[in-house]
Amino acid sequence: MRYFYGIIALVFLVVSGGCTSIGYYAQAAKGHLSVMYQSKPIDRWLSDARLDQQLKIKLQQVQRIREFAVRELGLPDNDSYRSYADIKRQYVVWNVVATPELSLVPERWCFPVAGCVDYRGYYDMQSAQHFAGELRKKGMDVRVTGVPAYSTLGWFNDPVLSSFIHYPEHELARLIFHELAHQIAYAEGDSTFNESFATAVEEVGVSLWLSARGDPAINESYRLYELRRNEFLALLNTYRLRLESTYLQNMSDDEKRQRKSELIHSMVSEYADLKKAWGGYAGYDRWFNEPVSNAHFALIATYHELVPEFIALLEEEKTLPYFYLRVKQLAKMDAVSRRHVLRRHTSLVHHSDIKIQTDSPAALQ
Repeated sequence: MRYFYGIIALVFLVVSGGCTSIGYYAQAAKGHLSVMYQSKPIDRWLSDARLDQQLKIKLQQVQRIREFAVRELGLPDNDSYRSYADIKRQYVVWNVVATPELSLVPERWCFPVAGCVDYRGYYDMQSAQHFAGELRKKGMDVRVTGVPAYSTLGWFNDPVLSSFIHYPEHELARLIFHELAHQIAYAEGDSTFNESFATAVEEVGVSLWLSARGDPAINESYRLYELRRNEFLALLNTYRLRLESTYLQNMSDDEKRQRKSELIHSMVSEYADLKKAWGGYAGYDRWFNEPVSNAHFALIATYHELVPEFIALLEEEKTLPYFYLRVKQLAKMDAVSRRHVLRRHTSLVHHSDIKIQTDSPAALQ
């Protein structure tokens, strides 16, 4: 029945888009249904004696992570991430992000059901590049980035994909916790709220997962991952703020373009220094696959801006079920009101201080 309603939703997208959008909606419907068609339950994959041993190990990891998500994090107990699809490509979709030449404010696209978002996704890289080219002709800064996973917010039972199945265990757990969190609460048109909430759940979830695993090697691997990620995010945020400041200055557009070029060149140079300090680790090189532009910086804050507030709210609520209930209530508010409430929760906390209770209150049933 969930699958049926998901198809109805996709048909609605196609027929309600109008002539100028029907091609885009059609590729979205066709692309997602193709992914769903290729998926089958993980247990069926594991029962195949011909299954590659490495894939078998990873699928078994997913099963343990998925059960932990329900048992310890109170995340949805449904069929999402209990199936697997080999999509035979590096990414499942390619997102197009665009900004004006001298601004970091991203373009927004609005869709039935999903609301407004700061990107446009394509299941085919060439189609994404074509759309990006049209935007560049209008003088916009554009970035096309491959995405290994996405959430349908519960419309479908999202499968585990070959595009991320071979991630290290801690990153696999992080991604599954993040995507499942999107099924808990969704504020239409507020990407920062939605992604920051999912990131907060992901961070707490991975911390608890690693603690339960008690594996020194995995803990060390994650420590290095976190160190590099935080240093890279700090670098991006520093230059994002410098670019924002430049665009607000009382100077000519030509001066702003020159300053923009200098800042981007400096950031690329500092990244090279970071890589040296990391011993040559190249995990973020794909961020530079295209010439760096405003579009690269547009969504940096989206995934992290409100994480401290969500963590503090979780500390106040003490248990994940009541935290989820509060977030659901916030998602129903207008954007200004929910920001006002969240800004009151800015204390820094340690994940180990949070007492996790998995018995759901009646209000969550």
